[in-house]
Amino acid sequence: MNEMDDFTLLIGRCLLAFLFLVSGLQKFWNIPDLSNYLDGLGLPAPTPLTYLMALCEIVGGLALVIGFQIRAISILFATWCVVTAVVVHINEPSILMKNLALAGGFLVLAGSGPGEISYYGNWPERHAQATRAGDRQAPSR
Repeated sequence: MNEMDDFTLLIGRCLLAFLFLVSGLQKFWNIPDLSNYLDGLGLPAPTPLTYLMALCEIVGGLALVIGFQIRAISILFATWCVVTAVVVHINEPSILMKNLALAGGFLVLAGSGPGEISYYGNWPERHAQATRAGDRQAPSR
């Protein structure tokens, strides 16, 4: 991957994250309304579920921005998008299609990885992978 690919992945992650950060904050600002909506859908424990949804969207959105655990976060968000499309937005075709398209984007991100502009942490296996990758590169002249 080159620097442009890494920058493109960063911008893509930030754009995907923006949607979830804003949505998570809106959920926190509207807990009673969203809880009533979820209760009307017959979902269990609507108020704790609303807090959990808001927290997951904010934490997941921040993880997307910094590039932390992108493959896992992307798969979780792809699943989230499909489930909410089918459970909540089944009678709203444009929102349903938006959620399915987002799920596709998250699966592409899961497959491509976060790029070099991301936080990997200092886990030993990540350091070992980076070292092995560096060994395979051609020596500079």
